[in-house]
Amino acid sequence: MNTSIPAISIKGLTKDFAVTLRGVKLRAVDDLSLQVEKGQVFGLLGPNGSGKSTTIKIILGLLGATVGEVKVFGVPSHQVESRRNVGYLPEAPYFYRYLSGYELVRFYARVCGVPKAQLKARVNDVVDWVGLSQAANRRVGTYSKGMLQRIGLAQALVHDPKLIVLDEPTAGVDPVGSAEMCELILKLKRQGKTVLITSHLLAQIEDVCDRVAILDHGKLMVEGSLLELVGQRDRQALIVDPLPAAEIEALREWLTSRGHVLNAIEQPRARLDQLFLSKISRTGHLGGNPGVGSNVVPSSSVPKSSASAPSSAPKA
Repeated sequence: MNTSIPAISIKGLTKDFAVTLRGVKLRAVDDLSLQVEKGQVFGLLGPNGSGKSTTIKIILGLLGATVGEVKVFGVPSHQVESRRNVGYLPEAPYFYRYLSGYELVRFYARVCGVPKAQLKARVNDVVDWVGLSQAANRRVGTYSKGMLQRIGLAQALVHDPKLIVLDEPTAGVDPVGSAEMCELILKLKRQGKTVLITSHLLAQIEDVCDRVAILDHGKLMVEGSLLELVGQRDRQALIVDPLPAAEIEALREWLTSRGHVLNAIEQPRARLDQLFLSKISRTGHLGGNPGVGSNVVPSSSVPKSSASAPSSAPKA
């Protein structure tokens, strides 16, 4: 029996909000029970108003539960201690526009208690890890949407949390930025991190998640691994080179003679996002270079009269 403490444990969670002065209440989450194991990428899905955001806020300790309990690595979520190992990227983060990317991440590192002796190295590491080292001295107000999401991920990771909560991390991001975010999530998984992600992009969830849960009107509708939920165990697909009609008919007869049925003959096709990414240049992404959408002009092509030194990072 597995006795390890899960990353997130939710038992009988119910959350009501008062919506009128007469005491009428709205039930946002209704008797929800879930468990997210360490090292998993877990997708929390549902339409608007299904209770996803409320559940995340309770996990983060931003809201209290009406009934039930939520624990993060065994610590009740309403205790400050539970948040020491959590990094959070909200759906629409608001960052200080006039700080550089480096200054922004450094600010959050200090807020999260990163030791002074490790501060500079840790900030440089996470900024480089998300592929923004060449844009680190630019003001955040000049960043594209994809770059904002990546610097947001950097601030969520700067204190080296064991659990990362991502609320719609690719909302408003183009397909290239979305693919880059998926790559980063998979890198986190390979490092042994636990990731809780909400998204309306179901194809993205299929690409990165080990397990998913679907909520509707605050209730858990279904939960399990992707294979359990969408795999068709009663059928198999065989992919072969194109066959002439006569051989297809012979194959059909051969299967029939053995009690099997040839249900369909289809031509495999790639997903549209895969085609898009194969046609778009992605050089310079996530490798310490400016990345897609950064629009950084190489220094060799900038006239000396107009070039300016990058702003220095503030001292501790």
